[in-house]
This record gives sequence, C-alpha cells and structure tokens, in this order.
Amino acid sequence: MIKISNRVFLPENEIQWQFIRASGAGGQHINKVSTAAQLIFEIRGSSLPEMYQERLLAKSDHRITQSGRIIIKCQQSRSQEANREEALQQFIALVASVGVTQKKRIPTKATKASQRRRVDAKKQRGNVKAMRQQKKFD
Repeated sequence: MIKISNRVFLPENEIQWQFIRASGAGGQHINKVSTAAQLIFEIRGSSLPEMYQERLLAKSDHRITQSGRIIIKCQQSRSQEANREEALQQFIALVASVGVTQKKRIPTKATKASQRRRVDAKKQRGNVKAMRQQKKFD
C-alpha cells in the first residue's frame, strides 16, 4: 500500500511501471540500459476518493493528460531503482497536493488612519507635480 495521507492509501497494483532508455548524454551506457522510470496512473479507474479524482482532473499540470492519466517520467539517476523511487515520491506529492484545502481568506478593511495617510501622500505628490507645472510655463 502507498500512503498518500493519513486517511488515503493506494494499492501498488494501480500504478503501472515502464522502464525505458533515458535521453541525453551518457555514452554507451545510456544507449543499452533502460534506467528511466515512467509511472502511469489511471485517475478515473483508481480507488482514490472522489474528491481527489475530481481535483486531480481539474488541476493544470503537464503530468496529467487530457484522458485522465498521470504520467511521471524520471531519468535523473543512473539507477533504475533510484529513478523509480523519485517518480513515486513525485506522484505522492502531486496526489497529496490536491488533498490540502486552502484556508479561506477573510478580507479586511483598511484602517481610517491608513486611508488618511494614503490620501495625504497622494495630495503631497499632486502638489509637487503642480509646482513643476507652474515652473515649466513661467
């Protein structure tokens, strides 16, 4: 079982793994060894709670496809196992991020004194500009 949060767990068989050749520099080793890990997770067919599924599908993230799949590719390490762990950690962080509800912002009013200071500063700036206008045309 994969722990997403204190209440949400996923069975490991819902995640598909593909190991592919990594791209980029690396010489002969990179051309013959499939060390890059690609994690594939079907959102709609999973045992995730409905709220998590809806938020994941609504989230704007390049790792979430239009068809409702999460695809995470990791090729940072030369080790297949390290890449697999890194991809899994990214997946857990992505799914856990939609489980956190933002605290509702309570709008506050500006105090009378701060409003007065703002207006006074605007008047002072206007006076400076007015003085410049008078000097320009004299």
